[in-house]
Amino acid sequence: MITPLSERRWFNSFLAWYFVTVWGSGYLASKIGLQYAAPFTFLTLRFAFGIACMLPIVLIVRPPWPASRTEFGHVIVAGLLMHATNLGGSHYTQYLGVSAGITAVLLSVQPLLTALIASRWMGEQLSGRQWLGVALGLAGVLLVVWHKIDIREMTLGALLAIVTSLLAITAGTLYQRAFCPLVDLRVSALVQFLASAALLAPLAWGIEGFRVDWAWPMMGAIVYLVIGSSILAVNALHTLMRHGEATRVTSLLYLTPILAVVLEFAIFHVVPSLLSIVGIAVTCAGVALVAWKRDPPAPE
Repeated sequence: MITPLSERRWFNSFLAWYFVTVWGSGYLASKIGLQYAAPFTFLTLRFAFGIACMLPIVLIVRPPWPASRTEFGHVIVAGLLMHATNLGGSHYTQYLGVSAGITAVLLSVQPLLTALIASRWMGEQLSGRQWLGVALGLAGVLLVVWHKIDIREMTLGALLAIVTSLLAITAGTLYQRAFCPLVDLRVSALVQFLASAALLAPLAWGIEGFRVDWAWPMMGAIVYLVIGSSILAVNALHTLMRHGEATRVTSLLYLTPILAVVLEFAIFHVVPSLLSIVGIAVTCAGVALVAWKRDPPAPE
């Protein structure tokens, strides 16, 4: 007999694997899109399409809006961190020529940073096994992408951009969990797209001249990133955050570089090195240590 608890675990597992798959492949889609438009311009187009997708849904379904101006402000702050600042930093890093290897390594610090913050200020008690899992996950990612790392390509601007992205995604994820735990995710997505577009559009015009080489690959990348990543994957992440601890959920981010290696092999026939294969195994072990929980005792 399927119990409500087992149904929820099955659903959470589905959301987790969906998030990892789309988030990891999103790096490839972003790389395609940035060939046709500069970062702020590309993101402005991405958020504009997101608004076009979410506005009809919100108008038709009419979900509840934030209950107060304070809660509304919290939704905007979380969105500017999660969408505008995080994506702006990571996209600009790629635009400056930094390899996916360095980007993946630096962003993979997030679960460790989240664990430190959650245990210090959010009351999460991490066991020694979970701390070991966090460390193993980071070590595994380093092994996976080690062959791609070339520190000579890391300029000061690129370093600032990726550090900004790292801090923003960590703060935004925890901020939304702490201050917007009950906000409807459809309304949240619309409001955050609007706020992010309002912030980045002036930068796209003033700094980049809003130059776009219109092409089907770029538009396909935008559709994939908006619907698959910014709407469905981010909502999956927030749903998982509402169902579990922050450290367990963000440990899933360790798996995204692994997916990038797998896709690189499937699409471009780039065979991973033995070191990368070992890293994949170490990373999976680390995520398992962080995420695994004992089943509660059955009622007598």
